[in-house]
Amino acid sequence: MNIMDFNVKKLAADAGTFLSRAVQFTEEKLGQAEKTELDAHLENLLSKAECTKIWTEKIMKQTEVLLQPNPNARIEEFVYEKLDRKAPSRINNPELLGQYMIDAGTEFGPGTAYGNALIKCGETQKRIGTADRELIQTSALNFLTPLRNFIEGDYKTIAKERKLLQNKRLDLDAAKTRLKKAKAAETRNSQLNSARLEGDNIMVNFSYMLNFLHVKWLKIWAEEVTKSEQELRITQSEFDRQAEITRLLLEGISSTHAHHLRCLNDFVEAQMTYYAQCYQYMLDLQKQLGSFPSNYLSNNNQTSVTPVPSVLPNAIGSSAMPSTSGLVITSPSNLSDLKECSGSRKARVLYDYDAANSTELSLLADEVITVFSVVGMDSDWLMGERGNQKGKVPITYLELLN
Repeated sequence: MNIMDFNVKKLAADAGTFLSRAVQFTEEKLGQAEKTELDAHLENLLSKAECTKIWTEKIMKQTEVLLQPNPNARIEEFVYEKLDRKAPSRINNPELLGQYMIDAGTEFGPGTAYGNALIKCGETQKRIGTADRELIQTSALNFLTPLRNFIEGDYKTIAKERKLLQNKRLDLDAAKTRLKKAKAAETRNSQLNSARLEGDNIMVNFSYMLNFLHVKWLKIWAEEVTKSEQELRITQSEFDRQAEITRLLLEGISSTHAHHLRCLNDFVEAQMTYYAQCYQYMLDLQKQLGSFPSNYLSNNNQTSVTPVPSVLPNAIGSSAMPSTSGLVITSPSNLSDLKECSGSRKARVLYDYDAANSTELSLLADEVITVFSVVGMDSDWLMGERGNQKGKVPITYLELLN
């Protein structure tokens, strides 16, 4: 029973406080009540905090769009984050494109010019996709998370204390209004007590009775003066204390700016690393594609339309164009002659090749291997030998030596 009484009393007190604040707020808006203004320093801090919150939200949201353009993916990640669960790994667009290129190149044939170029491009796209994933992870950890922590943590605390400061101000102004009314009533009571009426007629007595009742009513207000003054002292103290708490929190915005500056530097460094990686990947890819022989075999295994010098009967490399490194680029007819002869030749590997199965030999760019033909082997392949390793190699990956 006591607990119920306590709850009812507390509820009634809270309702009264809420009503008092609502009346004070309404009268302020209508210009019928005075309003305690905050000091200029505190107002500037409040404005700075609000500005920081607005622009932090905009920067954070646009960064999320930059890192993940797909809105559905962003919503899914947001839901998983709220459920405190890890989002499933999702292949990104560069990785998907790279896989398509690799699959297409494998289907067309790694030994063909187009098939091999597709495989090389696909591998580069997958590396770019990996770099893109690392950029997203690094940016989310070092940039987006601190911004989100400010919005959902520090600024929520500031907003809560700011709301509490607003309520304390309304309580203070309501107490000032009540004290002002109580003092006005006390003054009126003094004036009526000093103006005593004389005479015995009925009208004088009636007026005296009305004044007596009026004085009784005014005395009730007069009794409120002491209570109102005490309430004003309490509300003033609570307002000053809350203003100081809010000021201390708001002064931390400068530290927040310094922290966000460090996070911004981390974000820029992550982007710089990402773009440098992408540039290097594409530069390497360009070199690989540029190293293809100009008279590369076409995908239909027909020779290029580029004129090929005639072949001397006693040497494979005699029809090849000399290069500054002492090596020669072998024409398709040279390779065909090699397949028809029974001897072996030294050849330099033009670029890396990963064996598709155990019958093939993996190659590294610029290494020198021994190649020879085998009766019945496909026209696009030779048998390669490196030490005790042996396997098929595509002829378009080779450059025969003199």
